Amino acid sequence: MQRRQLGQGLEVSGIGLGCMGMTFAYAGADEARSLETIDRALELGIDLFDTADIYGPETNERLLASVLESRRDDIVLATKFGARSLEDPDRGPDSRPDYVHRACDASLRRLGIETIDLYYQHRVDPQVPIEETVGAMAELVAAGKVRHLGLSEAGSETIRRAHAVHPITAVQTELSLWTRDVQRQVLPTLRELGIGLVAYSPLGRGFLTGKIRSVEDLDATDGRRRHPRFAEEALAANLALVELVEAVAADHDATAAQVALAWVLAQGQDIVPIPGTTRPQRIDENVAALDLELSADEMARLDHALDDVEVAGTRYPEPMMRFLET
Repeated sequence: MQRRQLGQGLEVSGIGLGCMGMTFAYAGADEARSLETIDRALELGIDLFDTADIYGPETNERLLASVLESRRDDIVLATKFGARSLEDPDRGPDSRPDYVHRACDASLRRLGIETIDLYYQHRVDPQVPIEETVGAMAELVAAGKVRHLGLSEAGSETIRRAHAVHPITAVQTELSLWTRDVQRQVLPTLRELGIGLVAYSPLGRGFLTGKIRSVEDLDATDGRRRHPRFAEEALAANLALVELVEAVAADHDATAAQVALAWVLAQGQDIVPIPGTTRPQRIDENVAALDLELSADEMARLDHALDDVEVAGTRYPEPMMRFLET
């Protein structure tokens, strides 16, 4: 398994595993199959596992606890706090210092561990200065409850202010062939400060795999049905991007998912994508992307097409958009 460095001092597998979909957001969760997926990931050398207290809520951390009990030394465990509800405008993030401590203690109990390897603020709380929140997170490090600090969906200025209080190891945000916002300001800031990027939804929530051609391909209870990019008209318009990825994949005898992941991986050694899946065979497919090298011409072809294509639909429903890059 290839290794990559996040910030100063955290080395992880070149691809991680996003665990959210195992208990949250998507339809068809199956605990037994999810555990098989985690086992396969560990077998292939994946060690960065990403969860959050809100996934479930709480059930995702408990699922991982059953694995951590016997495999703690094999796992770099990342979890998050503070996103009480991003869809309810009246229940935004909570990053008050006392809440940071309570949330961490609760996660540690659910996970059955003594120390969280990478602890993220899930979304920036506009009501609490970032210096106060990171100050509380730094206290967790001093107490031995957390090893490394992270932010999720933070803007450049917030990242600078946070990093001045305590070194930030990683910032997690969405990066994929149909979401490149982070490349404008945030990624240059991270590189200036020596902070790694953990890229969630690198497969566009499954869209870039080519398996979703219509909203009818999603279960009626699937949370993606609420996302503007998966509305019928937007989805149909965005298929042009999938067709381009599929064309490149055909030249390599690869899958569209592998090309989409290879593109993210090629953006820099300081970037670690964390595609989510609940199926063991997808782990094999995703890991194989580490060995897929896109030519300079293919990268240019994808980049130029992306420059010319306006993705239809916003990343999240409107109430959630206000918490991005804050």
